[in-house]
Amino acid sequence: MSINVVDTIDDRVKVRHVLISVSDKTGLGMFVPELRKINPEVRFFSTGGTYARLKELLDADADRCLTQVSDYTGQPETQGGLVKTLDFKIYLGLLTETYNDAHQADLQRTGSVPIDMVVVNLYPFRATIAQAGVTVEQARGNIDIGGPCMIRAAAKNFIRVASVVDPGDYERIINELAVREGCTSLNLRYELAGKAFGHTAEYDRTIAEFMATQSIQSVTTCYTQK
Repeated sequence: MSINVVDTIDDRVKVRHVLISVSDKTGLGMFVPELRKINPEVRFFSTGGTYARLKELLDADADRCLTQVSDYTGQPETQGGLVKTLDFKIYLGLLTETYNDAHQADLQRTGSVPIDMVVVNLYPFRATIAQAGVTVEQARGNIDIGGPCMIRAAAKNFIRVASVVDPGDYERIINELAVREGCTSLNLRYELAGKAFGHTAEYDRTIAEFMATQSIQSVTTCYTQK
């Protein structure tokens, strides 16, 4: 298997394109307007309820700086929002390396943009299974797929992308962007990446532990088998 070996990166990366898709919308009312204030040219990409919240926050500016992921990718969301962000253009934007000519050619070829920041937190699986009488099917429906994929892709590419999983980090990020002319530092991106991988690891561990406690009888009672 051939692996890209990167030897040239930027310490500072200008935040121009931000993908936001969150279950916990705490702090967006501060974070999004501040991002726009620091860089008036920033573009946001979003889905579902997060898109509606951003449209409300951005108000008259929304038409100029906010795009639904489905409009960007050209692929409508599937029923129930099952598939929203699992798209080549999204992951090219997350994983592309600045000084890789082939990656830059792929961006041009597909009309994609490099995504500089991902703000994602996951479906509330732990809260769901804490409810009395929760079924395996209810738990299964709250297993997030696109969110962990985006978080991991952004965290892997910390050389360019900031992966933000905790609303508690919003203020710190805004403070750094304010003093660095709208740029993230390698130090910040690396720290956020470590936190992001810890977040997805804990999420998967919670799912695995829940499944280990369920008997096959509790599974089969949820469904009509054919």
